[in-house]
Amino acid sequence: MSDSTLTAADRRRPWLLLGPTLITLFVLMILPIAIMTVFSFYEFVTAGVEKEVYTSANWREFFTDSFYHMFLWKTVRVAAITAILCAAMGYPPAYFIAMSHTKHKWLLLLLLIVPFWISFTIRTFSWIHILGEQGVVNVLLLKTGLISEPLRMLYTEGAVIMGMIHFLLPYMILNVYVSIEGIDRNLISAARTLGCTAWQAFYEVVLPLSLPGLMAGLLLCFVLAAGSYVTPEILGSTRDALFGNIIFDTIMGQLNWPMGATLSLVLLVMLGAVAAIYSRYMGLSRIFKGLGA
Repeated sequence: MSDSTLTAADRRRPWLLLGPTLITLFVLMILPIAIMTVFSFYEFVTAGVEKEVYTSANWREFFTDSFYHMFLWKTVRVAAITAILCAAMGYPPAYFIAMSHTKHKWLLLLLLIVPFWISFTIRTFSWIHILGEQGVVNVLLLKTGLISEPLRMLYTEGAVIMGMIHFLLPYMILNVYVSIEGIDRNLISAARTLGCTAWQAFYEVVLPLSLPGLMAGLLLCFVLAAGSYVTPEILGSTRDALFGNIIFDTIMGQLNWPMGATLSLVLLVMLGAVAAIYSRYMGLSRIFKGLGA
């Protein structure tokens, strides 16, 4: 066998190995997005009926109708609040698990992933029995005499945010945990030896080195919260709908596939831009490392 044949085979080998993955990505990701893009330029006639006439009417409607802008901005705001609260609530337990010297650290991690064994929808519905007028919180407050009538906690924006935190908090903790676990403990010991207090060692060593994991958790929580529609549908009112709910209603309620495809692409581009900005400064490998914990 000639050297040129061996060289050609060597050049083909990476493509042969990547072939199944590239085909899968094309069929499951690129092709559906391409079909959605084509659909976004179709003309909507009536429920479930569209005309294959290419028009920019759907895009003009999105850019000129403040209704969509309002819900898009609200989605960004709610997703950002959710991600920030997840970071504030998730960092302490992640730090505790990573710095724990117990032999049973695996048990702490097991307890962290136990919620994933329960259906997300069931976990979301459980908040109705906690925040409802006859829920646990209101019943306890009424029996203790702290309130005279039930508080309205369900079907509000706060309930939606709380439900999404319940769902997303483990993702944040896992990302931060992996980041802190990878820190060389000798760096902390060196800082303490040089006169740093425990707080100073955390502020000067642990926190800066764990920021990539924290930022990865923020991005992951933001993207998942922005694309959520189940939680707002169950725990929120019509005023608390997010952009995903608008897309769902447009496609499943109005059967307006062209406009639904347009709105889906808008959300895809927005979240893709956020991920691209993160990748530019931090690198997406941190997310995959956290998900693989």
